[in-house]
Amino acid sequence: MAEVEVELIETPEGWSPYLSLEDAQKLDDVREALRQGDLQKASHLAHLYKITPLAV
Repeated sequence: MAEVEVELIETPEGWSPYLSLEDAQKLDDVREALRQGDLQKASHLAHLYKITPLAV
């Protein structure tokens, strides 16, 4: 799981809040890095966490 820092842009228009193009690209880059198993690249863009079940 990744925690990606982004800034939500709030405006009075109907499509608010939304992400900047750069933040949306960052999310896509992290998602792609995780799918490829490239944890080093993903860790440069986000905080990474490993979730394990406590009970089965």
